[in-house]
Amino acid sequence: MTVYDFTAITIEGEEKPLREYQGKTLLVVNTASECGFTPQLEGLQKLYDQYHDQGFEILGFPSNQFGNQEPGSDSEISSFCQRNYGVTFPMFSKVDVNGENAHPLFKHLTSEKKGLLGGQIKWNFTKFLVDKEGNVVDRFAPQKKPENLERDIEKLLNA
Repeated sequence: MTVYDFTAITIEGEEKPLREYQGKTLLVVNTASECGFTPQLEGLQKLYDQYHDQGFEILGFPSNQFGNQEPGSDSEISSFCQRNYGVTFPMFSKVDVNGENAHPLFKHLTSEKKGLLGGQIKWNFTKFLVDKEGNVVDRFAPQKKPENLERDIEKLLNA
């Protein structure tokens, strides 16, 4: 099973098969608008601008599971991200990333790459790096800044 076996609802409300990203290097991130790490959206957008033409995609999944830091609706989240950080990478509908109601994609990501809390996500802005075949190759803690992922991304893009 790979990331491409899943579908997700875009922030605009459309069902999107993730196989549409086949052959691309992906960074899957759970985001929040009212988190201390929220300014990472700017760094993520810079990565997206820098590598998108080389086959890189960022998939943002808002989640309200940590400190109630994503209370808004999908449309509020979308306008916040665009207005404050110029986000143009794909954003998806708000999801749970932990627990029995976790989105199946996040159950897969956390089973492939465990973190400090095992199969749980510790906080907003946990990042999963996925290769062109849809395999989860790395997991990064929330405090790992997007600009510190360039080498890892370049390695996969050039593989």
